[in-house]
Order: sequence, then C-alpha cells, then structure tokens
Amino acid sequence: MEILYPYVGAVDVHKRQVTVTARTPHPGDGARWETTRTFRTFYGELLAMARWLVVERGVTHVAMESTGPYWWPVHSALREVGGPGLVIEVVNAAHVKAVPGRKTDVRDAQWLAQLMEVGLLRGSFLPPEEVRRLRDFTRYQTKLTEERSREKQRLLKVLEAAGIKLDNVASDTFGVSGRSMLEALVAGERDPVVLAGLARGVLRTKTSDLRLALAGRFTAHHGHLVALHLARIDHLDQMLTQVKQTIGRVGPDPTGGLAGTFATQIDLLMSIPGIGERAAIAVISEIGVDMARFPTAKHLAAWAGLCPGNHESAGKRRSGRRRKGSAHVCSILVEAAFAASRTRSRIGARYHRLHRRFGGRANPGAARKAAFAVAHTLIKVIWSVLASGQPYTDLGADFYTHRVDPQAHTRKLIAQLEALSGKRIVFCDPADDPGGGQHHAA
Repeated sequence: MEILYPYVGAVDVHKRQVTVTARTPHPGDGARWETTRTFRTFYGELLAMARWLVVERGVTHVAMESTGPYWWPVHSALREVGGPGLVIEVVNAAHVKAVPGRKTDVRDAQWLAQLMEVGLLRGSFLPPEEVRRLRDFTRYQTKLTEERSREKQRLLKVLEAAGIKLDNVASDTFGVSGRSMLEALVAGERDPVVLAGLARGVLRTKTSDLRLALAGRFTAHHGHLVALHLARIDHLDQMLTQVKQTIGRVGPDPTGGLAGTFATQIDLLMSIPGIGERAAIAVISEIGVDMARFPTAKHLAAWAGLCPGNHESAGKRRSGRRRKGSAHVCSILVEAAFAASRTRSRIGARYHRLHRRFGGRANPGAARKAAFAVAHTLIKVIWSVLASGQPYTDLGADFYTHRVDPQAHTRKLIAQLEALSGKRIVFCDPADDPGGGQHHAA
C-alpha cells in the first residue's frame, strides 16, 4: 500500500512500561527502517522516549492505544516535546487487533506503526484541554452525587433494622424535619411524642403517623451507625459544594469557574426542552463546543452511542442493538429525555408518541426505549444548536397532530373499530339522531 506518512511512531502502552516503534526511511537506501525500544513509564523516561521519537528519528505522526488512564502521561510527554506540529492519534484498541497467536508488545507496536504509515488508523475524539478539565470535575460531581445517594440508602437500611419507619411518612427523610429527628435519635432521645414534635411545615399534619413511625427499637448501636452515616453525608455535601463552585455557574456571576468560558453555549443548550444548566454543562464537558469534529449530527449521535447498530448478514438484518459509545453522554441525555417528556413541546410530544408505539404502560420497557429514542433526537438538536450558534426553536406540542385531517382520522378509527368488532358502525349527526349522536352497530 502507498506510504502516506513516512516518519511514523507507535506506542504500546502499559502501566509499568511502553514499547515504542519508529518506522522511517533508511538514510542509505530509503527502505523502511524499523526500530523498537522499551521505556519505563516514569515521566522523565517518557520525555526521553518522546525526544528519541521526535528529535532523533524525526517522527511526525504517532499512534497509541487508548489503554485506560495509562496513555495520558504518554500523550502529555509527546505533546510537550513535539509541540502542536506532532500528530498524535489515540485509537481504540478493539479496532487494531493483531493476528491471533502472534500477539506480543513488540508486535503490537510494530503493527500500529504499519497501520499508521498507510493511513488506516482513525483517531479518537480528544476535546481541548479546557473541556477536559471541566469534564474531570463534572464526572467527579456525578460520582459524589451517586455516593451520597448510596450513603443515604445505607442510613435508611439502619433505620429499617431499628424499626423506624420515618421514610413511610416523610417524603424527604433528610429534609429539615427528618434531619432534626435523626440528630435527636443520635443524641439519645427515644420518646416518639418528643421526636414527632420536631416536625416542621406540612409534616406537622402527620403527627399521629409520625409517632407510630418513630416508635421502634432504636438502640445506641443504631445511633452510632446513624451518626457515622450523617457525618459521611455532610462531608459529601461539602465536597459537592466545592466541586460546584469550581465548575461555576453558581451564584450571581454566570461567567465564573470552569464553565464560565462556555456561558454562551450553555445558554444555547438550555433553550432545548429537558436540558437544564447541569445537563448543559455536562454535555459540553463531554463533546466540547466545536462541532467541526463531527461532520453531521448523525456522526455525533454515532459517537455517543445513541443510534441503532447495523448488523446485516446474508441479506438479513440481525439485532439492531446500539453500538458502544460515551456512557456519560448517553446517561445525561436519557435523563434529559425523561425531563422533556414532562414539557409541552415537540420533543415531549415525540416521547409520548413513541411510548404509545412501543406498548405504553403494558410494556415495562417502553419508557426506556422511548427515552433512548428521544435522547437520539436531543443529541442531533444539540449538534444543530452548537453548529449554528442559534437557540432552539420549538415546533409546538401539536407538531405531530396539527397536520392530521380530523375527518380522515375519524374514518381511520371507525375502520379499526369495525375490524375489531366484525360489525359495521354508523355514526349519526346529533341533530338528526334522537340518541344524541351515538353510534349504532349494523
């Protein structure tokens, strides 16, 4: 095959060492000259590896597999030495598998270099540095939120073991009233009348139920566990506050923090039904704001894993299970799709239309399938909004119905009723029918 890049390098990345291959023209006869070396993954040695590739061998294109987090310092060392002129392609390891039975670290690096020089590798999407910094904090915010939810569930499990049914009465066990009752239990208070008296707001109307719910077998052992869980929850709340302040968009200044750089794009995404500020920041932290990387909205949907897969063999279509993509983008937009379903918008109407088509309430998986399909719609809308720089213009909740002819729709429904009943159904005009316009089966 034709050599597109004569000076190429490839790095097989592992935790403790990297195997590096350089393929360049031989100084004598111009034939392909291949050299392989191994370096340890200490950053000083990674810089020496980068200098060997870029300075000594004159490499202009480098390929490496995206092996967990281990490729990050390798990429940083190459960028530090090679500068912006060095092309670094981080590729999916599943797309460059070597021949089975001949797999070694050296062969993997050589195989990557051979694929690179003929242009058969497709690099993964790497957002800019400021987007990656924002992504680290938004993902950490998600992890902290999930961990706080797990800690609350552990505390509720302790209350259940102690016979305290507070969550059966209070809608929020960790609200102002619930927190006061939990702290009183930890402090040694066991009288359900006193505990129920700590209720605030509308919870005061449920005093009798609260007394029953708080009359359990809560011991000092349970109090010790609840105190530990409450301390852990408070600690997570403090960490979440710090992370949110670092991310920004908290308080009167919308341009502060890491997200302040993308204030315009965040406002654009918030014009889409179902996408609030947190979802908009999370989406930008995953896909960036420059849509030139994705030629069309379909390319972005495919990258995110929000489109059906293609599996055809012998002229038959097999499973259309979705392809693998960004799990973070997928979860964000599925959550946004459920939020959009509660709005009177074209996207909300699309959710309910698909929910009925997939079986409605009779099918337990219909809601999830409809939300996934709406998430596919959302990712395409996001691409259009960011690519054009214009806010989303909703087409209305009646987008799917305002073009339907009422008389034609009535005839269609009558035909369906006749097919189900096996009888001819005649509708009479209310003015001519003494029965008030009721239908009659002939």
